[in-house]
Amino acid sequence: MDPDVGAMRREYEAGGLSEDDASADPFTLFGEWFAAAAGASLAGAPGEANAMVVATVDAQGRPSSRTVLLKGFSEAGFVFFTNYGSRKGSELASSPACALLFPWFALQRQVRVEGVVARVPRAESEAYFASRPRESQLGAWASHQSQVVADRAELEDAYASAAARFDGVEVPCPPFWGGYLVRPSRFEFWQGRRGRMHDRLAYDLVEGGWTRTRLAP
Repeated sequence: MDPDVGAMRREYEAGGLSEDDASADPFTLFGEWFAAAAGASLAGAPGEANAMVVATVDAQGRPSSRTVLLKGFSEAGFVFFTNYGSRKGSELASSPACALLFPWFALQRQVRVEGVVARVPRAESEAYFASRPRESQLGAWASHQSQVVADRAELEDAYASAAARFDGVEVPCPPFWGGYLVRPSRFEFWQGRRGRMHDRLAYDLVEGGWTRTRLAP
C-alpha cells in the first residue's frame, strides 16, 4: 500500500532562532550552525554536514540542482570542486549566479545562500586534488561528467585505463577539473518551529555590510 503522502508531517520543536541569539555577521552564525551539524553527524545523525544542494541556471534561465560536498568556507565564501565540463560547470560558465542549500534535517534547520561564483586559483585546486583518495583522483580522469555513456562497462573501462595510465606515479589534477568559490550576497537561516511558525532570518549584503531582517514563515 502506498503511503499517504498528504498525511506525512511532524512538529518541529528542536529550538528557535531569535535576533538576540543570532550574530550580526552571517558567516559567524553559519560557522556556529555548521559546527552543530558536524557534531550531530559525528554523533550518528543521518546525513553529511557538508552536503549541500547547488542550484544553477542555463542560458535560457532553466534551473537545475544537485548535491555536492562543501570543501571549505571563510569570509570569502564557500568552496566546492567539480569537473568544469559538467552540466553545472557549463551553466556556471554562462551564468555565474548560484544558490546553495544546506539541509540539516536532524537539527530541523536549513541555510540558503545566494551569490555568484568564480573559479579558485589553479594552485588551490591542485592542492585539494592531491589530498583526495587515489580512487577519487582516478575517477576524475575517467569520468567525462554529465556526458552520455553507453553503459556501466564503458565507465569501468575508462577507470581501468586511467589506473593503467598513472600506474606507479602520482595522479595529477586534470586541467578540466577544479574549484569554485561562491561569494554570497544573501543568506537565510531557517529554524523549524511548532505550528509551522518557523524562524527565518535573512541577511543581505549592502554597501557597508550586512543587514538582517526577519521573514514570515
